[in-house]
Amino acid sequence: MPYASIDDLPPPIRTHLPPHAREIYLAAFNNAWTEYASRDPVERERTAHRVAWAAVKHRYEKVGERGIARVAG
Repeated sequence: MPYASIDDLPPPIRTHLPPHAREIYLAAFNNAWTEYASRDPVERERTAHRVAWAAVKHRYEKVGERGIARVAG
């Protein structure tokens, strides 16, 4: 189901991503949730999470257990 705010995101996302990355995740997840409405509910949620992670990875990378912003270049 879509998330109303970044406070509603799953604990690992709230713990390991900085606030801006959480906002990206939230927006991408909710958009994908709407876009893939015709899919099976389980696949719809999995797909929305994959889309959200892909969106975060465009701007952030994992270093240790934390997500940090990518350096433009």
